[in-house]
Amino acid sequence: MADPSSYRPQPGEIPDSPGVYRFRDDHRRVIYVGKAKSLRQRLSSYFQDLAGLHPRTATMVTTAASVEWTVVGTEVEALQLEYSWIKEYDPRFNVKYRDDKSYPSLAVTMNEEIPRAQVLRGPKRRGVRYFGPYGHAWAIRETVDLLLRVFPIRTCSAGVFKRARAVGRPCLLGYIDKCSAPCVGRVTPEEHRALAEEFCDFMAGRTGTYLRRLEQEMHEAAEDLEYERAGRLRDDIEALRRAMEKNAVVLADATDADLIALAADELEAAVQIFHVRGGRVRGQRGWVTDRVANISTAELVESALTQLYGEERGESVPREVLVPVLPEPAEPVAEWLGERRGSRVGLRVPRRGDKKDLMTTVERNAKQALALHKTKRASDLTTRSRALEEIAEALGLDSAPLRIECFDISHLQGDDVVASMVVFEDGLARKSEYRRFQIRSFAGQDDVRAMHEVVSRRFRRYLREREKTGEWAVEEPEDDAPASFRTEDGRPKRFAYPPQLVVVDGGQPQVAAARRAMDELGIDDVAVCGLAKRLEEVWLPGDDDPVILPRTSEGLYLLQRVRDEAHRFAIRYQRGKRSQSIRKGPLDTVTGLGETRKKALLKHFGSVKRLRAATIEELCEVPGIGRRTAETVAAALAEGGPAAPAVNTATGEIVDD
Repeated sequence: MADPSSYRPQPGEIPDSPGVYRFRDDHRRVIYVGKAKSLRQRLSSYFQDLAGLHPRTATMVTTAASVEWTVVGTEVEALQLEYSWIKEYDPRFNVKYRDDKSYPSLAVTMNEEIPRAQVLRGPKRRGVRYFGPYGHAWAIRETVDLLLRVFPIRTCSAGVFKRARAVGRPCLLGYIDKCSAPCVGRVTPEEHRALAEEFCDFMAGRTGTYLRRLEQEMHEAAEDLEYERAGRLRDDIEALRRAMEKNAVVLADATDADLIALAADELEAAVQIFHVRGGRVRGQRGWVTDRVANISTAELVESALTQLYGEERGESVPREVLVPVLPEPAEPVAEWLGERRGSRVGLRVPRRGDKKDLMTTVERNAKQALALHKTKRASDLTTRSRALEEIAEALGLDSAPLRIECFDISHLQGDDVVASMVVFEDGLARKSEYRRFQIRSFAGQDDVRAMHEVVSRRFRRYLREREKTGEWAVEEPEDDAPASFRTEDGRPKRFAYPPQLVVVDGGQPQVAAARRAMDELGIDDVAVCGLAKRLEEVWLPGDDDPVILPRTSEGLYLLQRVRDEAHRFAIRYQRGKRSQSIRKGPLDTVTGLGETRKKALLKHFGSVKRLRAATIEELCEVPGIGRRTAETVAAALAEGGPAAPAVNTATGEIVDD
């Protein structure tokens, strides 16, 4: 681990101008590329106290062994150079988008003498018109098959075209009028190119012109009693409309825009793009990226834009790009997009109307894509097996931990302290065996002490049950545990077997507390580790240095899932208890006072404040309230002290009774 001060540039060496910088490790590999409006200010921010840096940024600067920079003239040039270097060096600390598939596009080879419509994947070629991308190749073929009735352009390969030209006989599509057969001279190359241009115009969204022209020709043919020709034109119009229906109308005007949305957690981010041309969704694509560095949503958007349009030119860059958050600053990115298109490109966040509604749909797709990515990763048997093996190897276990239990503590500034325990078997959650605990031995905020109590209670019950029956422990739920935590006869559900690994949410202190709790009970055959959220470090009892698992490790991913599930379960329990305590009032402590009489008291006096000020005689005036009950109510309200002022939660104002 390098000391950043060992390679920090001397004062005055870094220029105060736009530029691009590269961090290299001790093997001269580029590990991070960044751009800055002021190189001096940006690079100086990396060489401050490590405690003030984000953990991932601190990891990057301690991994690096040198830094170098290149001065450019403008921020747009910096953006272009940064993109080029990221493509060239593939730095490990930069955002890396993993395209989950190669999306097909409809391509028309306008660079050939006889243009051809076909399905293409991979990098785009010069002189070829592209439409899409589409989710499936069959969707392109269905659309083209419908359009060939009206625009019978060539779709055959070069070999088929040459053979048909040599024998003087067209292929099957030429005989069924789905190709104009330029191979045998039915149309000239110029006529076929004009047909291909019309096909491209229709695919680009300029559909109204052709529909109106065909409808006029159909009416003219019907007036001239050419019913067969009118019928063919009617079928052509229907084919065009069916092709248009395959792309849902989403915007009222002929908008050409790309909508980009993100869904992210602490570790990964999913990006979804909808391509809207002529007011219709013409294509959709998406990526998933690791959030390796301390990167904000605005930086994720900027990275997505540079990687999406870095190889595009002309009309492939739309007139408008809609994003959830603007890059910071947005002007250089918009200028860079305009240079690639050759005209101005609008870069903005939709605030209202149809575009805002469509952005909501794209965001929903991004969230679903991220959830699907995590589900696929977690449900694969081979992946789970590899994850358990990696955990066993990293922690020095004799065998893979088939049962993992994770504990987490949750509270609100020391109030309503609770804990959760989640169970994973064979890498999958066993929700029926989740448990939750109330911390009873002390009050206040002390996560370490709470962790010791919870682990002690869990294994003390295990030992007590084993002593009684010789079987594994029976978990005793809390008194307020739901019925789902009990068997049909009301007995608490029992554990199948003790865990091979206990995971705690936290670092060295929490791990030491859990290990101490098990040592006090004589439990020496269960491994313990902790997962700290800051750097996702794995801590073992008694070790001064953490175990660092690679960010691409399936073992780390499984530990993170276990930890996050324990955190979610604890938060849910803690919030439930907090909402119950908030709903409780001073009358709830009065013994023998039911809901009916509580409502009668509040209805009669209007508020707890007026009820507290009432005399015993006034309380007796309420129907159903006798003198003994009135004295009990008055005593309970007096012990509770003055009522807190009522607050309007919408405005924050104190409501004066």
